[in-house]
Amino acid sequence: MSTLEEHVDVGVPIDRAWDGLHRVENYPRFLAGVSEARAEGSGRARLDVEAGGRAREVEAEVSDRAGERVLEWRTTGDPELAGSFSLLAIDDGHTRVQARLEYDPGTVRDTFGGPKGFAQATAIERLVRGDLEQFKEYVEQGR
Repeated sequence: MSTLEEHVDVGVPIDRAWDGLHRVENYPRFLAGVSEARAEGSGRARLDVEAGGRAREVEAEVSDRAGERVLEWRTTGDPELAGSFSLLAIDDGHTRVQARLEYDPGTVRDTFGGPKGFAQATAIERLVRGDLEQFKEYVEQGR
């Protein structure tokens, strides 16, 4: 398994950032490749994802550690992915959003195509960084 960690500081209070992460239906606004997302009961979400020219539906289990401001998720089928978003208040109006992604490079390539090795890791880093920047814009504009 490979692990990637990235973070972004957003100019909103921690509660607003936390609420933004929980609006599953808005994920297409800040997650590249997600065309539709819907929450299903019992901590489950379905996302329609297109990457590397391939489209597929991905189901995930989502759980909160609200007291710690950590949202954890994992896919329930292929591709096998897991991760979390951790929020840390910097001050009353700013929050650090830390994203963590755990993935098997071979599985990602088999599922979505794309480069191998270092080029794949670089592409995934760019994608996660871009998603965090889009999340920043999403919550700061209050969309």
